[in-house]
Amino acid sequence: MPARSQRTSGSVAMDDYLEQILHLIEAKGYARAVDISKGLGISQASVTNMLRRLDSEGLVKHEKYRGTVLTEEGHRIARAIMERHETLTRFLRFFQIQEDTIYRDVEGMEHHISRPTLAVIRAIADTLEANPAFLAEARRRIEQQAGTAPQ
Repeated sequence: MPARSQRTSGSVAMDDYLEQILHLIEAKGYARAVDISKGLGISQASVTNMLRRLDSEGLVKHEKYRGTVLTEEGHRIARAIMERHETLTRFLRFFQIQEDTIYRDVEGMEHHISRPTLAVIRAIADTLEANPAFLAEARRRIEQQAGTAPQ
């Protein structure tokens, strides 16, 4: 049987909400449905429905008119999602890929990448950071194979 994708919450949509809630809490100290709606570009009614679902799953505590906080498990999942996002973004930036391309690619990859694969990417990123000559050689080979600089 093939290995199951190691999503953190079990759903890409739930992952996106948890990540957005954590971003808001870190930036503003709180997360309101209206702010989540703006951040994700989703209607407030849809946000409210998902917050109820996340609450029933034990990932957030949502109180109407009071806001939303992450439970311990919700915080663990949101932090893991953010770490995946940061690791993948850091890795791709080494190769001077355009930021909008990095953003789109990372948004797709962060929800589906396995822990072992992420560990490999993190180790390579650490090696690239510690060894500028290795990074320069990797960039040279990429440009040589592509015939142009990465987009």
